[in-house]
Formats: sequence, structure tokens, C-alpha cells
Amino acid sequence: MPEVNWIAVALCAVSSLVLGGIWYSPVLFGKAWQQAAGLSDEQAKSGNMAMIFGLAFLLSLIAAAVFAMFIGTEMTLGAATAAGFSAGLCWVAASYGICYLFERRPLSLWLINGGYHTVQFTLFGLILGLMQ
Repeated sequence: MPEVNWIAVALCAVSSLVLGGIWYSPVLFGKAWQQAAGLSDEQAKSGNMAMIFGLAFLLSLIAAAVFAMFIGTEMTLGAATAAGFSAGLCWVAASYGICYLFERRPLSLWLINGGYHTVQFTLFGLILGLMQ
């Protein structure tokens, strides 16, 4: 198993939630995301928020850990950040794009969600690259 900086992985997971809190807030794309996703204010606020945020953190932790294993500990900061950008845009956002095409979801939803994951993985690369 590749060597992993678990503190960096935990920081990546935290950065994912912080980024999401800003990205999907009314300050940035919150209202546009809700509209494109077809969610009312009531639907967006419903559900078990502790479970939603807890599982989102766990999934971010898993994604960061596997990404850390993927890039290893020998990449330069620039290469790790570029790998994060590439993974977010070319793997995650592109995969969303395929699904959204068949689901007939709006382009705006793909841009918002794909953009979030592109920035998320870019941050993962930056954090992991800085903490090698």
C-alpha cells in the first residue's frame, strides 16, 4: 500500500466541506443549483442534515485517501495540483456529463456540480502536494 499522509487526507476532506459550503451557498451557486436540480427551499432544507454532512465528509475522506494513494508522495506541488485538476475535470466532471446527457439534466447543473468537483480535486492535489 502506498504511503499516505493521513493528516493531509483529513484536511482534504475538511476542505471539501468548506468548499461545498461556499460553492452551494447563495453567495455563489446555491440558488442556481437548486433551480437546475429542481429542488425547492423546503426540499433543500429537509432530511437528516447530520447524516448528510457526516456521509459527505466520509465520502470526501475516501476520495481524498484514494487520490493520495494514486498520486503518491513523490509528485511536485505543481504536478499534484495539475493531477487534481485533471481528475476533477476529466474523470469526475466528465462522468457526471455522461450521466447528465442521458438524464437530460440542464447544462447549468453540470457546470455547477462539475465545477465543484474540479475545484475540490484541485484543492486535494494542492493540499497533498504541500504536505509531502
